[in-house]
Amino acid sequence: MKPDVLVFEIGSTTTTVNAFVLGEHPRYLGQGMSPTTVDRGDALLGLEAALVDLCEKTGLELEPSPLMLAASSAAGGLSMTVHGLVYDMTARAAKEAALGAGAVVKFVTAGDMTEYDLKELERIDPKIILLAGGVDYGEKGTAVRNAGRLARAGVKAPVVYAGNIAARAEVADILERAGIKFYLVDNVYPRVDELVVEPARRIIQDVFEEHIVKAPGMDNLRKMVKGTVMPTPGAVMEACKLLHPVLGDLLCIDVGGATTDVHSVASGSPEIQAILESPEPWAKRTVEGDLGIHRNAANVYSMVEDRAERDLGFDPSPYLENLSVIPGCPEEIALIRYLTAQACKAALARHAGSLKFLYGPSGKQTIASGKDLTSVHTIIGTGGPLSRLAGTEEVLKGLVGQGPGRELYPKDAGILIDKDYIMAACGVLSRQFPEEARKILMDGLEARK
Repeated sequence: MKPDVLVFEIGSTTTTVNAFVLGEHPRYLGQGMSPTTVDRGDALLGLEAALVDLCEKTGLELEPSPLMLAASSAAGGLSMTVHGLVYDMTARAAKEAALGAGAVVKFVTAGDMTEYDLKELERIDPKIILLAGGVDYGEKGTAVRNAGRLARAGVKAPVVYAGNIAARAEVADILERAGIKFYLVDNVYPRVDELVVEPARRIIQDVFEEHIVKAPGMDNLRKMVKGTVMPTPGAVMEACKLLHPVLGDLLCIDVGGATTDVHSVASGSPEIQAILESPEPWAKRTVEGDLGIHRNAANVYSMVEDRAERDLGFDPSPYLENLSVIPGCPEEIALIRYLTAQACKAALARHAGSLKFLYGPSGKQTIASGKDLTSVHTIIGTGGPLSRLAGTEEVLKGLVGQGPGRELYPKDAGILIDKDYIMAACGVLSRQFPEEARKILMDGLEARK
């Protein structure tokens, strides 16, 4: 059999290739894997090795060559800096747009950028700079001044401007005269208490695709991959949005070796929306860079060190330093499942909103802050441990209805597991084949009661 589409996922350590057939009965055919070779100066080596592994496992024929698409978090992923006017307004809105696009946000500033900010920007050397500031036809001086500072600093990264529309022409003129590549998009915070992040997300992903092939080790990518290249976390978000028409409000937790990402696509309950102190995006992503179960296993373990041995029934310290990506012995499996549970709990607590009580002359007033997840009816688990290990549905079940009472957690939700580990691949596939990608993804989600 010959696949119609291959989707590569180029991670920091592992490259996978997923094969799909489309047509009247679209389906997933299999997966090949290989170590990522970006650090060796050529991603192509890992791509070719993953293809060999795929063919050996499945017997698929790849001639003539099928359409090839890709997602990547290698070469540092989509690193960005974000610069707005007021942190709680335009800077936060811009950050939401960047995170939802799959970015790793390295630096956020609010107000006029300082010399220190510009030095930090130079040190970080981001792939994209997101410049915002001001509601439409409101304060525009900060965005213009910051554009001028970026121009004088001679930044190399392309700039996406998503601020006050009244400053757009002036910002564009400044950046153009400085020879800086720039893109103009709708304001992420056009009016008070209104977020418009989707246009910025789309252009960020397009800019990533244009510039990722120029990254060291990735410059040969286009020799093999002719179609879409997306940041991997952004592809997972696209998969979540793809599932929303079928599943309704949902939450997806992606546990990896270095980070834990939480994606939610949810409108929230009308009762909570009526008391929300500031707007939240419909599709929201948070990334916790300290919560991983391999590279950051020690960080997760430190949260439960005083009770881990009692909970597990054995001393985990001999296994902690050298946890295998593919665990072998029962103790390793139990420890990874345990750390996964802790990472999920901590990541959800940071993603979810909560209720607050204010006391004044008129008595107690209840307000809501952050993302309302009470309307979520489906929790999806993806990433190595949640997809591959048995029993992880219990980890996700433990998140439903939990918290001291003020957290806006899901009240009643079913559990689905991305058993084939193809959410990111289907998110990439959805760019060109949305209906086929949705069917393949729904077929691959395993309900766990």
